[in-house]
Amino acid sequence: MSLSGKVAAVTGGGSGIGEATCVRLAEEGARVAAIDIDESAAELTAKLAGDGLAVVADVSDSAAVDAALEKVEAELGPVDVWVNNAGISGGAHSERVNPRAEQQLAELAEGEVTTALEALVRMTDEEWATMLAVHLNGTFYGTRAAARSMAAKGGGVIVNVASICGIEGCTGHPHYSAAKGGILAFTRSVAKELIQQGVRVNAIAPGFVDTQLVSGSLTEPLIGAVKMGTPQGRLGRPQEIAATISFLCSEEASFFVGETVSPNGGFVTV
Repeated sequence: MSLSGKVAAVTGGGSGIGEATCVRLAEEGARVAAIDIDESAAELTAKLAGDGLAVVADVSDSAAVDAALEKVEAELGPVDVWVNNAGISGGAHSERVNPRAEQQLAELAEGEVTTALEALVRMTDEEWATMLAVHLNGTFYGTRAAARSMAAKGGGVIVNVASICGIEGCTGHPHYSAAKGGILAFTRSVAKELIQQGVRVNAIAPGFVDTQLVSGSLTEPLIGAVKMGTPQGRLGRPQEIAATISFLCSEEASFFVGETVSPNGGFVTV
């Protein structure tokens, strides 16, 4: 097992990609901490991951992230792997945009799109700030906390979960795209710095994956359009993304520094 004896922490570990990653890292031999804002979800994942640890934290709160790391290290030992995965869906923003997006699909079938999406102009300050606080700020807080610990002991691995929306920009979701694009640039910057201290940082930019985050952001007709636009003809599976994250956490990926790996079924090429 490639991660035997390692301590791994995964934010957003209570569901979706995070849950699958916790289970996969545990299968690879790591002792795993599932960090999530939902205590019951974190506890369930911890059970699935064997002798895992459930930790409650809001990643948009830097003090909470620092406290989560302290709890992990107090109970499991110094952290070797940190995965910044926590995220949120579009909520009310998606509920406003989706009907117009469906109307655009219908119009496209007739040959001409006349409905304006109005995603940007109707977005509130709070929606913008909240999305960046969880995805981008949370990645910064987690990376900073993990780097402080890892650099002190001379090594470790950090994986930041972005999205193809950060590569190409996803229509109708400028706040999510901005946050994920920021994660990719942030990863490249800190990777060049931290590798000198033995800390390896990379990013993963998945395509559309069959998780609650996707189903909470897109309606069935829009998910159908995504599948049609994906050469492989389907959504990704959380376990497929977890396998890629597991690879980046292993010594087999020892020459990967500041890279973006994008399993996306052919939706976009990097």
